[in-house]
Amino acid sequence: MSISADPADREGPGGRDAGLQPERTRLAWRRTTLSCVVTAVLALRQALHGRGSPVELAGVAVIALLWSAFMWVAHLRMRQLAAARPAGLSPRAALAATACTVGLAVFAMAVIV
Repeated sequence: MSISADPADREGPGGRDAGLQPERTRLAWRRTTLSCVVTAVLALRQALHGRGSPVELAGVAVIALLWSAFMWVAHLRMRQLAAARPAGLSPRAALAATACTVGLAVFAMAVIV
């Protein structure tokens, strides 16, 4: 099998390069994990700003749990996207990512208010 310089030879159905979509999705997951890290660090900083009460320590534990769960889902998805023909995101992984995102948002609102 020879490698062709003609872009039309690499195009999949519909005239699109089939290799670019998984790469863009993987990069989007990387940006999302970076945003999650920044959010978690800021939330941890805010939660630990006080005297270290049990409520604040429980908040830190919740943040750490949500962050680690989201990072696990994102890591698995990025590994799946490295395949030649990546599978779609499973409903379970989508639900886990959504739950982590909503959990961090709810916690952020509780810290601000």
